[in-house]
Amino acid sequence: MNQPKANKEGQPAAVQAALLGLCPRCGAKCLFEGLARFAPCCKQCGLDFAQFNVGDGPAAFLTLIIGALVVILALWLEFSVHPPLWVHALIWMPIIAGSTIWGLRVSKAWLLQAEYWRKAKEVTGGDVGGETEADEAGRP
Repeated sequence: MNQPKANKEGQPAAVQAALLGLCPRCGAKCLFEGLARFAPCCKQCGLDFAQFNVGDGPAAFLTLIIGALVVILALWLEFSVHPPLWVHALIWMPIIAGSTIWGLRVSKAWLLQAEYWRKAKEVTGGDVGGETEADEAGRP
């Protein structure tokens, strides 16, 4: 299967766009309006970010992955050092918040970039019904 080429027509590479929150079309650093919320459109090229549907998949996976890692590390710290409870709160709460926000930004930007490159679109009734371009043209 052919993979999309990076850096064609001024488009940033997927990793660069995901880490820095770059517009998939022009590479401007304007993808996010808030901590993990997309801007309505690119201020430089006008690409409408609302047309992309990233959904809540990244949030669910990040919650599971970060939660599992933090529990494992907190148990390891507890059994090896036995710190007071406030030390756990001081260590793990910022790590959970920071890694979740950073992870959401990166994963949402990556998915938006992938949708843009692959020209993803919402499935319509014709797509579900099995109609193809050949059917529409009257060919078998």
